[in-house]
Amino acid sequence: MSTKPIIRLSVSEAAKMFGVSQRTVRRAIQGQEVTYVVVQGRYKINFESLLRWSQRTTTVKNKRDQQGIGQYVDQWKLSGKLYSPNPKSLEGDEA
Repeated sequence: MSTKPIIRLSVSEAAKMFGVSQRTVRRAIQGQEVTYVVVQGRYKINFESLLRWSQRTTTVKNKRDQQGIGQYVDQWKLSGKLYSPNPKSLEGDEA
């Protein structure tokens, strides 16, 4: 059983990625709405908790979709869904 890696972002990275101000991210930290660790005096926020937070808060959800990573989602949609993902690319993953 492999554990998935934990992705952590700084306050500034989280603010850019979600299209909100650093102040908004710091408020989420202070309100214990996201999980984080402190590394060398700086907050490192768990990415999964940021996603959950962005889905719970309507204002953040809208900013995420308009100014953050959500604005690129249409570009991620695949046209050939019938063969996506390629079954041959998954053969080596089963072990």
